[in-house]
Amino acid sequence: MTKEKKNVPPKFNIYWIYGIVITVLLGMSLFGGDDSWQSTQKTNISNFENYLNAGDVSKVVVIRNKSSVRVTLTPEALEKSEHQALKSTNILGQNNMAGPHYQFEVGSLELFEEKLEKARKNGVNFRLEFTTLENRWLDVLLSFLPIIIIVAVWIFIMRRMSGGAGGGAGGQIFNIGKSKAKLFDEKTDITTTFKDVAGLEGAKEEVQEIVDFLKNPKKYTVLGGKIPKGALLVGLPGTGKTLLAKAVAGEAKVPFFSLSGSDFVEMFVGVGASRVRDLFKQAKDKSPAIIFIDEIDAIGRARGKNNFTGSNDERENTLNQLLTEMDGFGTNTNVIVIAATNRADILDKALMRAGRFDRQIYVDLPDINERKEIFKVHLKPIKVAKALDIELLSRQTPGFSGADIANVCNEAALIAARKNKKAVGKQDFLDAVDRIVGGLEKKNKIITPEEKKTIAFHEAGHAIVSWLLEFAAPLVKVTIVPRGQSLGAAWYLPEERQIVRTEQMLDEMCAALGGRAAEKVMFDKISTGALSDLEKVTRQARAMVSVYGLNDTLGNITYYDSSGQSEYNFTKPYSEKTAQVIDKEISELIEKQYSRALDLLETSKDKLIQLADRLLEKEVIFKDDLENILGKRPYISNEEKIREEKERKKAALKK
Repeated sequence: MTKEKKNVPPKFNIYWIYGIVITVLLGMSLFGGDDSWQSTQKTNISNFENYLNAGDVSKVVVIRNKSSVRVTLTPEALEKSEHQALKSTNILGQNNMAGPHYQFEVGSLELFEEKLEKARKNGVNFRLEFTTLENRWLDVLLSFLPIIIIVAVWIFIMRRMSGGAGGGAGGQIFNIGKSKAKLFDEKTDITTTFKDVAGLEGAKEEVQEIVDFLKNPKKYTVLGGKIPKGALLVGLPGTGKTLLAKAVAGEAKVPFFSLSGSDFVEMFVGVGASRVRDLFKQAKDKSPAIIFIDEIDAIGRARGKNNFTGSNDERENTLNQLLTEMDGFGTNTNVIVIAATNRADILDKALMRAGRFDRQIYVDLPDINERKEIFKVHLKPIKVAKALDIELLSRQTPGFSGADIANVCNEAALIAARKNKKAVGKQDFLDAVDRIVGGLEKKNKIITPEEKKTIAFHEAGHAIVSWLLEFAAPLVKVTIVPRGQSLGAAWYLPEERQIVRTEQMLDEMCAALGGRAAEKVMFDKISTGALSDLEKVTRQARAMVSVYGLNDTLGNITYYDSSGQSEYNFTKPYSEKTAQVIDKEISELIEKQYSRALDLLETSKDKLIQLADRLLEKEVIFKDDLENILGKRPYISNEEKIREEKERKKAALKK
């Protein structure tokens, strides 16, 4: 049986009142003046002259502001047959025989008055009056119109500032201090679970405990423990901090309040603090609950750093209120705050202390195994070729975040569709990686033969030097096809290390300078094409000298400030004499590696020429081409050893 629908009364709407007021005002303006016209009949000036000459007119009223005339007849005239129509009722049911009876308009009041004076001289008796019609309600409305317009504009602006003209929190003028947090219902809105989060194994273990706190709080409180107040997710952009927070809400099955740090900021003083209070009030009413603040550094920046004017800082007031709500008098339990930021170094120390954000969960870039799991998640909706090697894709994307990998999968699908393929293959993914890292391929870029030759030798120099050095990254391919802002590129597969030794950094610097060294060896000239290489090398050398303490002259000292407070200082943490030593050591370090690259290429000049010719012929060469020219690489990385061992075991199992 179908359920009968209940007669739900329509909801009240403020626009109904607006409509009623406008209708009343229009009615006043239309019907609020003199209503004697409603019982008169229209006529013309010719008929009037006939009535006047016949002596039927007793009164003539000239309305100056309307250029119209109203005529009242004598009682005797009303009995005549030609005026019998006046006795019928009008549209309002009126039958006013007292007059006025007729109405007509005149072109010129002066000529009309002359006619009336002429009729009087001829002996016609009638009474003449002059009047002006007024609408009192319309006059009152016009007098108040400027005030009404000002009030209406003010209401409109305030409604827009407070978050729109619609309903909900912040929808009205006096709700501007309400929280803008979006509430997700735990039963319908949140479907993300930890199964949807690939990789991030360490971070997932930490946040799973938060889920257990909300599901089984007595398990911990019975032993005297306290549920953590908050957890701070720290990591690079795109590593999955927001996704992890959604998974926590989906697993815990509790109300989830989500908003950004900038949602607290408003142009009005005190609004941010008011919104913080309202947010925690709503969360406490629905506890247990989770509050997720994305990009908390918008309000959580360290206090007293940029306030040179001494004026009231709205952001600091908002932060103070947040600190009080998280850990202050009257703080309730079962409300956990999860925040995300990629700038933890600039957050206020009071916000980071135990009792507020008890846990700091670092969401790192995924390693090779985690990238493999992330690829599996993002490849589910994509039609891929059966022979696709996901492990190869994970090796080809070192340093990629989860968002980058999602972008690679989407870009590969677009490339395959552009080529009218039925499935996305290995080459499509490799092209997608090149597209994201290097930029758009520009085959139609105008390059002279001389420039193309210089580019070929430059890239060949990178390839040969990196091939001959033990700790340089293994080469994948070399290309002289312009892509993005670069005219050519050498693609490497860097080994994923947790720590880097001095010799490894020196080999990488030497390989980066191989391009300029090749130009010097072949042409005895250098060009501006090594700008990105010089930038990379200078950054590495400066880090070795002033950050990592890898320089013998300066010794075991660092000028790096991990707290980020050095951004607000106007002085360097070292003297001018030390600055000169640092500059000298950086220069000597770079020049030494440049000389090393020159020596390597001088001894392999014939192979450099062969490789450059191959590049000019094919435009893109791979690892196999280098092995044909240079022979087997004398050094094998740890990853290559592990990979060769796996392949050897697979071959043994097949036999």
